[in-house]
Amino acid sequence: MRRRIREISPPFVVAPPSGARVRTRLKVSDRDAYVLMALGTYLGSLASKDLAERCRQGKLDAKGKADSRRERKRALTALSSSRWAGAITRTSEDAFELAMRNLVSERRSLQARITRIRKRLAIPVGERRGRLRGYPTQAERFQKQCRLQVLERRLGRVEACIEAGRVSICRGGKALAKVRHNLDEAGLSEAEWRERWWAKRLFLTADGERDQLLGNLTIRWHPHEQWLEVALPKDLAHLANRGTNRYRLSCPVGFSYRGEEVGAQARCGAVRYDIAFLPEKGRWYLDASWTYPARAIPTLDQLPEHRVLAVDVNAGHLAAMVVDPSGNPVGRPVTISLELAGLPATTRKGHLCQAISDLLATAKANGCRTIVIEDLDFAEAREMGRERAGNRPSRGKGGKRFRRLVAGIPTAKFRNLLVQMAANAGIIIVAVDPAYTSKWGAEHWLRTLRAISPDASGHHAAALVIGRRGLGQRARRRTRCDSTPAEHGEERATRPVVRPKGAGEPALLSKQRMRETGTREARGQPQTRCKTRRAERSFPVDQVAQDRSGPPARRDLVPLSV
Repeated sequence: MRRRIREISPPFVVAPPSGARVRTRLKVSDRDAYVLMALGTYLGSLASKDLAERCRQGKLDAKGKADSRRERKRALTALSSSRWAGAITRTSEDAFELAMRNLVSERRSLQARITRIRKRLAIPVGERRGRLRGYPTQAERFQKQCRLQVLERRLGRVEACIEAGRVSICRGGKALAKVRHNLDEAGLSEAEWRERWWAKRLFLTADGERDQLLGNLTIRWHPHEQWLEVALPKDLAHLANRGTNRYRLSCPVGFSYRGEEVGAQARCGAVRYDIAFLPEKGRWYLDASWTYPARAIPTLDQLPEHRVLAVDVNAGHLAAMVVDPSGNPVGRPVTISLELAGLPATTRKGHLCQAISDLLATAKANGCRTIVIEDLDFAEAREMGRERAGNRPSRGKGGKRFRRLVAGIPTAKFRNLLVQMAANAGIIIVAVDPAYTSKWGAEHWLRTLRAISPDASGHHAAALVIGRRGLGQRARRRTRCDSTPAEHGEERATRPVVRPKGAGEPALLSKQRMRETGTREARGQPQTRCKTRRAERSFPVDQVAQDRSGPPARRDLVPLSV
């Protein structure tokens, strides 16, 4: 029984980022560091108490949320200021909503796993019903029965938490909290861990204000005079060195990267500022973020006809191909290394940014104004985990290796960083359906690409199919199923290929295909075919009666007149 090909979703233009965030370093003095640490610790304690109060209130409707935030903000205003209180209550509400979404996601994942196990348990061992198989051995079936009970208990606890609105939030991060019990494996002392813990729990965030001076009155930065001021609560007013309980840092503050944009936004709009401390480096940083005005997203019909750069994301590398508007490959395949296994988070992000920078440089060098990527999301594989049974292995060493491979592909981080960096470079991102790109690429394009370059692989062929799909074309090299002879297989491209402009760029096909005009027997014209195959008939030999010696050797024609 042949499997039906699922419907392929149409390509779409990825929306550009809705905001920007720029970071700079604060070269503070000892006095400045002391004031910032005291302010962050004081506001952090208020944020912890407010978050605990919001978690105790549980699930609330829209009116209940507004009333709760108003009461909590009123209590915090007496201890700090109205603007600090607004930022703290907003952060607590965001943290609570995020925890609730995580609970709902966990419930959906548990339900998917339980459903899959129940369906497979309904089939006897070693048998198959349609596309679903039972477990291969009785021992594995028993293990899955035990696992089903564990998952059902977990689902019951999660549903009870959702119903009661009870969430679990750790200010400072759950991962860092677990490190406290494994300091030797993490290579940290107790003092180093505690310093990182307090740095994570600092609160130095000020929301932007549109109609106020320099876009913010809690943390203000002047783009021309290069100074930074913070507002101090009443309990820390003795640390102020300016009027109205404000403290100005002694060091000049400037943004070396996109500083003109930050200054323009501070003069005419709202800017949010975040001050962070990294104890492992001993440095203070300032982040400025703002939102862009609403912009219209162009459609595929509005995009100009130019070359596109198609990218296939894989574990360990990126495979890219330049595709012309006709859907033919241009130049040689491009491979960009992306080794992220076993690296720290900051190092992984650095390698990912470098790989995206190489992609953007390749696109600009080849005149590409669009980058086509796969709309790849392993949501189903991540939700079902090892219970997912499909073409990929789901159990044993093969299943573990596949799940490790899926977890190692930075799909979401790559997409987000690519969209942000491409928007800064003026390049448009188009996402396509990833279905059958590897299979059809190896079937229709791998031989051609290897004729161009021996380093071409199936990933580059998949990238070429991705680029053709982004251009609205099929994966195959022709638009109709004509019966072109095998000796003319190299001339089966539907459109003329782009000729190499330089000496180093190879030609793709031997010569341009020119369709002959005239009779239907011209080469390249579809031949007439019958719907059914003609019957094979074998005519019998001359039949002679058995009582005769045989047919006459000569047949004389007798005139009718005789």
